[in-house]
Amino acid sequence: MNRHLGIFLFVVITAAFSCTPEVIEVEESLDTQLKNALNVVSKTGNYDYFIMPEDGDYSSIPHQEASNPITREKVELGKMLFYETGIGILPAKSIATGTYSCATCHIPTMAFTPGAKQGIADGGFGFAENRQKWPGYRDDEPDAQGARPLSVLNVAYVTNTFWNGQFGANAVNIGTDSRWDEEEALHVNFTGMEGLEAQNIEGLDVHRMEINEMVLDSFGYREMFDKAFGIFPEESRYSHRMASFALSAYLRTLFTSGAPFQKWLRGDVDAMTEQQKRGALVFLDKARCTNCHKGPSFNSMEFHAIGVKDLHETGAIRTSPEDKRNLGRGGFTGEEEDYYKFKVPQLYNLKDYRFFFHGSSKETIREVIEYKLKAESENPVVSNDRLSPSFNAVQLTDLEVDDLIEFLENGLYDATILRHVPEEVLSGNCFPNNDPFSIEEQGCN
Repeated sequence: MNRHLGIFLFVVITAAFSCTPEVIEVEESLDTQLKNALNVVSKTGNYDYFIMPEDGDYSSIPHQEASNPITREKVELGKMLFYETGIGILPAKSIATGTYSCATCHIPTMAFTPGAKQGIADGGFGFAENRQKWPGYRDDEPDAQGARPLSVLNVAYVTNTFWNGQFGANAVNIGTDSRWDEEEALHVNFTGMEGLEAQNIEGLDVHRMEINEMVLDSFGYREMFDKAFGIFPEESRYSHRMASFALSAYLRTLFTSGAPFQKWLRGDVDAMTEQQKRGALVFLDKARCTNCHKGPSFNSMEFHAIGVKDLHETGAIRTSPEDKRNLGRGGFTGEEEDYYKFKVPQLYNLKDYRFFFHGSSKETIREVIEYKLKAESENPVVSNDRLSPSFNAVQLTDLEVDDLIEFLENGLYDATILRHVPEEVLSGNCFPNNDPFSIEEQGCN
């Protein structure tokens, strides 16, 4: 071998085996970071925990009532009844007959919330943020809610309904049966049913609605009841119980599966913008939002005190500082340790909300974020030492706040939500409201 060539080969081989290789760090993509962060907070350890069922996939819908399995016929009937002003026929005053529906306080274009600070069904006139009490009603007569009605979007993930979780015999209400005797409205829990069915059975009475011969035959709902509940005898087929079953089946299908975040979860990495992905990471990590918002729709069946104002402070009717609904979970359980704790709501389609929290004390997502980052009570009856241990001050940069808001406003926004709404109801009435003022405001013919 040529002497010079041998020396060259020796140097090359020695260098190859003796030099420490350079470590090249490859930064993880936002998509990988986001999946890893979701895996950490997921109840199952995998980010697919947050994927919602597709439309029509009834078998994947959670928390179904055993006596009320979801069927297409029930969903179609419930879809009609939810918007049907023709069943609002037991008002306190005849002037309001046939003017309100379930959707009066759960307006689809308002993310299934009222639009106004307070929900008013019977006894109200006007649409959404313009709704107010009829002049002919006393303050104690309207069907008005003492806390802002929750959105029914993604309610399939809710086992016990209301801000205080009072409806439903199971899940978080196991062991609370001693409380069910204390209010007539809660006797329904003795049926052993899930929260939605229990609430809706009672709700048809509370909200002054009826299924009668006019509804069944003049409007034409009898055939839909027959298709949905043909296995039941006629004497029980057209009841509030069956109407509740249909409404509950429909409500469990109201998923925001068209949101960019949902599309991203299903594999479309371009469904969310870079800013929305950064905001999701802030949500999951630095902002510690999942301390409370840990469920599939970023809800949970936990109850936390965060010290926001109550609805009576807005000038709302049929409520007061003494209203036990101001006590949240404690108003139901009677336990002092539960006072001022409210159920953690879902977070999709917040962009359509007009007001936030049970007392409608905030009007924008930014105000909500600023309040939660500060983590100090604004309610004079809720001292800071009563606040949830999961509710702590957090420091974010202005850019992180902007990214977080972008994720909440647009990353979690399903722009196709009206696919869940019928084109018309069988009565032919305007919906969700049918009073003269609402008809004009809605552009309804």
